[in-house]
Formats: sequence, C-alpha cells, structure tokens
Amino acid sequence: MSKRTMKKYAPVFLLPTMIAFTIGFIAPFVLGVYLSFCEFTTVTDAKFVGLKNYIRFWNDPSDVFVHSLWYTALFTLVTVLLINVIGFAVALALTKKIKGTNLFRTVFFMPNLIGGIVLGYIWQLLLNGIFAQFGRSLKYSEWYGFLGLVILMCWQQIGYMMIIYIAGIQNVPGDLIEAAKIDGATPRQILTKVTIPMVMPSITICTFLTLTNSFKLYDQNLALTDGDPSKMSELLALNITNTFYGRTNWEGVGQAKAVIFFLLVACIALIQNRITRTKEVQQ
Repeated sequence: MSKRTMKKYAPVFLLPTMIAFTIGFIAPFVLGVYLSFCEFTTVTDAKFVGLKNYIRFWNDPSDVFVHSLWYTALFTLVTVLLINVIGFAVALALTKKIKGTNLFRTVFFMPNLIGGIVLGYIWQLLLNGIFAQFGRSLKYSEWYGFLGLVILMCWQQIGYMMIIYIAGIQNVPGDLIEAAKIDGATPRQILTKVTIPMVMPSITICTFLTLTNSFKLYDQNLALTDGDPSKMSELLALNITNTFYGRTNWEGVGQAKAVIFFLLVACIALIQNRITRTKEVQQ
C-alpha cells in the first residue's frame, strides 16, 4: 500500500479511536472541570457558583487537603528515589553473568501482579503484627502509616521498574564498555559516565511511572490505613474520594480538588519528563 493511499484512508481507521477517546476521556474531563464550578448532587441539578468550591476547602479548618498535599508530595519524593535507585541496582546485579538470574527476575516482578487492595491488606497484617510487639499499629500515627505505604509501594513497584532498567542496560553496547575499560576507566566511572547516560531513556520512563503512580496511589492507602489516625495518613486520591462521597453537599468541592489534583500531577510529570529528556538529548 502506497503512502498516498495510507494518508487517504487514515481518517477512516482513526475515527473509531477518536470517537472512543472523546466519549471516554475528553467529554468527562470537560464536564468534570465545569462541575468543579458548580454545586450539585447529580449532573442534572448542577448550579454554577464560580470559585466557591475552590475557596471552600482552602478555608475550611476541618478539611485536611493541605496536609494530604504535602504528605503526598513527601511520599512521592521518598518512593521515587527508593524505587528507582533500588530497581536500578537490582537490574544492574541481575544483568551480570550469575546463575539463577531468570528466577530472581520472576520473583522480584511477582508483587506487581497482586491487586492494590489485596496487597494493602496483606501488608496491614504483616506490619501490624510487627508493630504489635512494640505496642503500636499502623494507625498509631501518620508516620507509621507513611512507613507502611513506602514499604508497600517499594515492594510492589521495584520489580516492575527493574524489568525496564534491565532492558535499558542490556542495550548498552558492549564495545563501548570495553573501550572504556581499555582507556583505564574504573567500574564507578563506567557506571556514571557510560551506563547511566546510555540508560537515560529507561530512567525517564521509570521516573515518570513512579512519580504518577505515587501521586495517584489510592487502593493501597485505603486498605492499609484508610487515612487513620484522623485522616492524617490520607493521600490526595483518598482525600478527594472521601470528600466527594463522604461529606454531604461537598460533591462540587471534591470535583474542584480533583481538577487541582490533575493539574498538579500533569505539571509535575511534564516538568520531570522535560528534564530527563533533555539529559537524553545531551548524551
């Protein structure tokens, strides 16, 4: 088939996808933004109120959105660093010529196959059993819940990121590493000057995934702590859900939070993607 023919019939093949994307994403997104400026209980009784919903949760002392915001930001920072550093280190180890690497790869990847709710309840039992030895529990303080969420997230995500890093490391040309060794480069110099720069595309992908997954974490937070004690361990996604479904006449406020949440995650993800892609271009 010629390029001319492909261009001629391309809209025919793209149309079903564009219709589905419009119905499933664009239309609900636009409606959601509109509803953030309304008071409503259902879509049909929405009443436009301007910026009232956005002002309402910032000025409400009983709302913990601001706390959830910095709590989520700290959680994201810690997990992005730990998951990527450990995932890269494990990938580096498993690309060496040692016995049983395929088994280790499978074992490390398996936690990613477990659903978030199930994973949350499993770790709740495990960690509460450990903390019980000291007269504590995950819900004793938000920092016990924070520790539990970090452990759970790392355990689930490290194996997935490890697979991506392994693919990147294996694509590093062997001739390039051999040339560096001949030039007298130490293992540390080979890692920092050759391997890491060549694996930057994988680092871009893994950082993007861990960043967005950490910000959007919901299932595990619900199962592990459910925001206790006193909503102090609520991440943003759980806080928004509890606002929308848990407080009467706060549907519009919950929708306003969701819009801010989207803008925040989108901006941070785009900035991160831009920074890491710039590093790729420089290399």
